[in-house]
Amino acid sequence: MTPIDPPMERRSHARGIVLKDATIITDDAKISCSVRNQHAHGAELRVDPGVTIPDRFVLQVPEDDASYRAVVRWRRRERLGIQIY
Repeated sequence: MTPIDPPMERRSHARGIVLKDATIITDDAKISCSVRNQHAHGAELRVDPGVTIPDRFVLQVPEDDASYRAVVRWRRRERLGIQIY
């Protein structure tokens, strides 16, 4: 039997696992979500299934006492990978 190599990590920054409540703020809506992992340049969010999220929005994270401008980099069902700037 040959050993199996672990999957290659494609992220340039390691993400810390977190669980924070947050709000996606768009021009016409406020959408509840949770932050599942985060680093200085991005995060993974979870939203309710079927919710439409625009490509750009403001992410408000009360636990961080901060708001971040965000752009979606990937989508998988109720999960979003975002870049924050």
